[in-house]
Amino acid sequence: MNSPRPRPFSSLLLVLAAVAAVVLGLVTPASAAAPYCGITWGSQLKAHGGLSSDGVAITGVRSGHHDCYDRMVVDVNPAVTGLGGYRVEYVDRIFSDPKGEQLSVRGGAILQVTVYAPNQVNGQVTYLPQNQREVVNVTGYRTFRQVVWAGSSEGVTTLGVGTRARLPFRVFVLPGSPSRMVIDVAHRW
Repeated sequence: MNSPRPRPFSSLLLVLAAVAAVVLGLVTPASAAAPYCGITWGSQLKAHGGLSSDGVAITGVRSGHHDCYDRMVVDVNPAVTGLGGYRVEYVDRIFSDPKGEQLSVRGGAILQVTVYAPNQVNGQVTYLPQNQREVVNVTGYRTFRQVVWAGSSEGVTTLGVGTRARLPFRVFVLPGSPSRMVIDVAHRW
């Protein structure tokens, strides 16, 4: 009785298939990895609504840092129903409004925060930071490097947020008295 002759090519294919299965099983694609802190926000433009109604005005800007992100909050006049809208996006440069002078901002990326609300009502200023180059103190934050006041003109207020890098962010408005526009920027992807 003759035994079948070993087939070296078949054995080699079997070994290569086993090695490939092990390698592919250990290396997963980046898209399959769990998002950092469950964050799935992205870094593209976030915008909503248009100009605010009469009487809506910014009354403050503050910040905080959390385990997974840094947060900036823009407070809006509590005497009205709330903010009309916003536009938040990464930009290469930010300019003062209305002068148009380029502002320097610390960090690897600049997040331009445009709030469709002025900083005054009936000619009365409702908010003006004491230091327009350091609107809030972000010393020791993981993501924020600087918050600058770019200006308020014709019903629109602009701030620049220097971030460590171009990172995912989200924007939302909390209703109430006062209304609050919240910008969260993740510590990493």
